[in-house]
Amino acid sequence: MSDTTLDQIAQELGPGGDLAPERDQEAYRRRMARRKEVQQQRVGERSLEKGLVLVFTGNGKGKTTAALGLVLRTLGHGGQVAVVQFIKGGWHPGEARALEVFGEALHWHALGEGFTWETQDRERDRALVQLAWERSCAYLADASRQLVVLDEVNVALKLGYLELEQVLEGLSLRPPLTHVALTGRGAPAGLLERADLVTEMTLVRHPFREQGVKAQAGIEY
Repeated sequence: MSDTTLDQIAQELGPGGDLAPERDQEAYRRRMARRKEVQQQRVGERSLEKGLVLVFTGNGKGKTTAALGLVLRTLGHGGQVAVVQFIKGGWHPGEARALEVFGEALHWHALGEGFTWETQDRERDRALVQLAWERSCAYLADASRQLVVLDEVNVALKLGYLELEQVLEGLSLRPPLTHVALTGRGAPAGLLERADLVTEMTLVRHPFREQGVKAQAGIEY
């Protein structure tokens, strides 16, 4: 079946393959059979496995949360994971506490000292970021780690604490099947071009700004 034919069938099915309510059960069955055919064809044509570069960026909430979903999924499959947090530090987030149950399967490092407006020491912040990057490179080159999360590394890039060339070179250290997730707003264009998957979180509404709601356990940390 050609790609053109697949696209035509997909258009008949509508956005996302969803169907309007169908009174004729037989017509519905035929359309579902065609949808199954499309999906099986597409899945059958995709057999490549590779380590992915996944970027979660944008001004909306949920970037770290998305990466930690991958952490939980990988651990659930018996994989080894490393999380290195840039900028963040000074507190022990709920995620780290919950994931302690996985023991040595998860290595978690919060190597910052918190928000830069709290530290007010640019050179110390830069030094801590470089330390975090050295630790990150060791994990990126470690074939035993199926997933490496570089949390808020995009912010470190935006602030100039890391150079884009450093990060791109570090990504090249990965064994063929090692995935890496990079989070933080303001991901640079060069990183987006290198990524296999890019998701931008869009801010529509936030209770902190609009209602004066403070950061709460279980939601922000």
